[in-house]
Amino acid sequence: MATLVFVHAHPDDEASQTAGAMCRAVAEGHRVVLVVATGGEHGEAPADLAPGESVADRRRRELNGSARVLGIHRVESLGYVDSGMTGWDQNDHDHAFAQAPVDQAAGRLVALLDEEEADLLVGYDWHGGYGHPDHIQVHRVVHRAAELAARRPRLLEATMNRDLMRAMAAQAAAAGMADGFDPDGPMDDGNPMGTPEAEIHWQVDCTAYLAQRRAALECHASQTSDVGMMLGMPPEVFAAFFGREHYIEPGRPGGMVGGWFLG
Repeated sequence: MATLVFVHAHPDDEASQTAGAMCRAVAEGHRVVLVVATGGEHGEAPADLAPGESVADRRRRELNGSARVLGIHRVESLGYVDSGMTGWDQNDHDHAFAQAPVDQAAGRLVALLDEEEADLLVGYDWHGGYGHPDHIQVHRVVHRAAELAARRPRLLEATMNRDLMRAMAAQAAAAGMADGFDPDGPMDDGNPMGTPEAEIHWQVDCTAYLAQRRAALECHASQTSDVGMMLGMPPEVFAAFFGREHYIEPGRPGGMVGGWFLG
């Protein structure tokens, strides 16, 4: 059995992006470790925060609940602060993840990789899917950690299939459900969303784990905008949007394979 380490930028990213692969790996008897770079401090502040409770405190509890739903064996944090979206003042704060020296952050991750003797390490594509500074930093840190680990793990990058998203947007528009979303338009860093299908290596069928993904998203109830939008999707739309996950495997020959990267 293998040990898989998934690195995400904020609490709730695990539920929206790699929940299917994590659930499948757990179901097959593999060990799954989740590392979150930040506390998600700049997420939405719920109205029911208790005295002395911070947004990060709430999101940590929500993350732990999501991890239980997904069957994750271990949850760790790199200990950095949410950098906020591109152009926010928080990008430049001293403890913001986006400002962390890459080797410093990678060193924290390497300690865990070596302890776990990780076989597979999962991060994000080169612009973190949609250009968030913390997601881009995850890409840098994960690649550097893979180089520094005593036992170099196999590396995958979670991404979004831009061609598939374009087709889904067109279908929604044809059905009169257009909301103006354009995956080819500029995202947080000015680049289009995700990755063209021609540059993707793995399409993983996650339909068997849609219920767990929904339950994991429900754990992040404080994030009413993004998570609330996902949970508000009709079941057939939710299945279409979350029934497949996409991964790049650097160094692998071109061509997307519909299958399981642990098969």
